[in-house]
Amino acid sequence: MPAFIITRFGDTQMTRQDAVRADLANSTRTLTGGEAIVEILALADVGPMFGMGGFQLLPFYDAVRKKGLQHHLINDERTGCFAADAWARMTGKPGVCDATLGPGATNLVTSLVESFNAGVPQVVFIGDTNRDHSWKNMTQEARQLDILRPAVKDVIRIERSSRVPELVRRAFAVANSGRPGPVVVDVPEDVAHETFDYPVDNLWIDPATTRYPAYRSRPFAPDIEKAAGLIARAKRPLLLVGGGIHLAGAHEALQALAEQQSIPVAHTLSGKGGIACTHDLSAGLFGRYSRIANDLIETSDCLIVVGCKLGEIATKRFQLFDPDVPLIHLEVLPEEVGRTTRANVALVGDARCGLEDLAEALRDESKKAQSARANYAAEVPARIAKWRKGASEKLESTETPINVGRMLNELNTELPAESVLVADGGFAAHWGGLLYDTKKAGRGFVADRGFASIGYGLPGALGAQLAVPDQPVVGITGDGGFNMVIGELETARRAGTPFTLMIVNNAASGYVKALQHAMYGHYQSADLIEMNYAEIAKDFGCQGIRVTDPEQLAPAIRTANAERSCTSVIDVVVTRDPAKMLPAADSRTLKVTKGDRPV
Repeated sequence: MPAFIITRFGDTQMTRQDAVRADLANSTRTLTGGEAIVEILALADVGPMFGMGGFQLLPFYDAVRKKGLQHHLINDERTGCFAADAWARMTGKPGVCDATLGPGATNLVTSLVESFNAGVPQVVFIGDTNRDHSWKNMTQEARQLDILRPAVKDVIRIERSSRVPELVRRAFAVANSGRPGPVVVDVPEDVAHETFDYPVDNLWIDPATTRYPAYRSRPFAPDIEKAAGLIARAKRPLLLVGGGIHLAGAHEALQALAEQQSIPVAHTLSGKGGIACTHDLSAGLFGRYSRIANDLIETSDCLIVVGCKLGEIATKRFQLFDPDVPLIHLEVLPEEVGRTTRANVALVGDARCGLEDLAEALRDESKKAQSARANYAAEVPARIAKWRKGASEKLESTETPINVGRMLNELNTELPAESVLVADGGFAAHWGGLLYDTKKAGRGFVADRGFASIGYGLPGALGAQLAVPDQPVVGITGDGGFNMVIGELETARRAGTPFTLMIVNNAASGYVKALQHAMYGHYQSADLIEMNYAEIAKDFGCQGIRVTDPEQLAPAIRTANAERSCTSVIDVVVTRDPAKMLPAADSRTLKVTKGDRPV
């Protein structure tokens, strides 16, 4: 059979491929707007979706059912968006969630800002009023787009049913390109319910836009050469990585450069897992809390910042870095360079591409660099060992109520390399960021540090578990954070997600109480009622374990992780002493005079 056949349509000769295209162009499918949305979602191979329906999006929900796509009813739109955020972080694909108009849409604000600030892509569908009756006091009508627009990367309103496929494609392209982020797709009721004859050749999506980063960009070659020159001349260079290392999937490139040039690596809360915390070149957390990294920053003669916005926490409220030390900033968004800290060399582009280009530019210097920096590199494991010895009072504490440091140390011991720890905002993330060790590169630690809002721990663990169903997933949340989202235990049970949720039960809004202790020694609106969350979990049909003795921690973690038929809740009764609620001094409570740096 020939490669193609000439077919005559009137006076026009066409190949087989042309004929197929012509047939497609002449064929249509009659779909509602809601069904057309789902056609594109199916082509994008989306994962589990989260939402709470309303009349406006009913055709969307019915199409999800007919297509057999996975969708989870949640009890609060904010937590559904949190779950989609965690799923996206773990998979490299955008999360998808939905909400009805008005209160459903506005409930998304906090979680959308989290994803926006953290660079996590989501495609979020919200219902809106029938356009024939908009602004006539429709039920639940609000200026929802004005409310959501500052919270997301883009807002796309579908004004015509015919444009549904095009604009859903656009939402994926925007969400996954450049620095990823959430995109809201506003769907008026009449657009969702109206039928239209969609050309079959309009039902498509570019596969590159269904994952992040959709397209990569390389830093300007002369800038790479400038940066390579600074690194080659440095005796004590230091890599400082943020969450962008995960967004770019740059773990292998980071480790290759670090090992090739004998450069230690420190990380932010979001950057943990850039390389394994157990790697000999890992200096751990830097910024407000630090193992040894801040000391290395003090003595560094070249800082290489990768995928990090250098915000308040990473810079100890903008006082950590010496302005006379050369700084190289590799960042995908050019407007972030120099925003808080002056950069000597700006490398604008994808983190993986930039690290690969630096490694290539420095390849001929690698043996010389390894020899010259051998003693410097050897400092890192020695300093970490000394730090662990100094931290042993917390890590090995036998006190009751339980020291949170002991809890984190037991997690280090009990969790395998193929596991995920999800940390809620506030002190849970700070304790986890400082003391938890990832044992391999990648997203083994997930913290909602884009907005650092409370309530992420439970839905984040749910979303992460759906992303990695065969791996142990542990979420850490405070009792206050758990109180905010307790209804999602019902969602977890219904979804059959066997993650473990550890509740750090200190009968207080712990972070606030600790700060009040440091600054005033008095407390206002910081205490909670003593609760037994293990018993509450049992009432939800989950496994509940209450731990009051540190020796019970390891058996409890093993028992919870072994349970794969339902969610487990470990209620850990921790210290009520506000002086022990934070892992170290908070830099905001220190008295700083001109010329001083917080330690």
